[in-house]
Amino acid sequence: MKKIFRFLTKVILFLFIWSIVSVILYRFVPVYFTPLMGIRVVEQVADGERPKVKHKWVSSGNISDNMRRAVLASEDQRFFDHNGFDRVEIEKALKENKTRKRPRGASTISQQTAKNVFLWPRSSWFRKGAEAYFTVLIELFWSKERILTVYLNSMETGNGIYGVEAVAREHFNTTAAKLSASQSALVAATLPNPLRFSSKSPSSYMMQRQSYILRQMRNVQLPPVSKKK
Repeated sequence: MKKIFRFLTKVILFLFIWSIVSVILYRFVPVYFTPLMGIRVVEQVADGERPKVKHKWVSSGNISDNMRRAVLASEDQRFFDHNGFDRVEIEKALKENKTRKRPRGASTISQQTAKNVFLWPRSSWFRKGAEAYFTVLIELFWSKERILTVYLNSMETGNGIYGVEAVAREHFNTTAAKLSASQSALVAATLPNPLRFSSKSPSSYMMQRQSYILRQMRNVQLPPVSKKK
């Protein structure tokens, strides 16, 4: 029992040190590959499909403010005000979920970034706990600008497509820096389920979501640090 206890202690210590080092490293180093990309490749192979990973990291200065506003308007309008967890949305979700058949989530961009970069998509209480842990770490070691940049580079934006640069090229024949407000809102509209919704061939529901996001984008103010040409 003592050997097992010592072994488990070493494993936990290793994972703790690894998590801290990884978060600090990604504060400065681009995230070129995520667990989600690997999981999707395995799923594609299992389904008899050819593995597809379209991804290109771009710096903060090469992402349009339109795209920033679109994801903030769609996913997390209080992003620059909270510490990784939006208490207002959490309270709303708790109240609404008492009567809703399908639970409403309240994940922030910080939480989604933690999940995308360090964890896996399948939901469970263990993953939720790990997600909260990594959310605290990235809020502690990264700036808000860094979190948003990593999120925009790691989010799933289509079948085998990850990040804003890849979807800009694949679906709009342009770059992340040149995405228009309309295009950005369309990409943001797919984020709840980018494998079901496509910004390349939008449905009528997607067009409605795009219109809503475009209206909400008018209320989003970016801090000076985010306004890069």
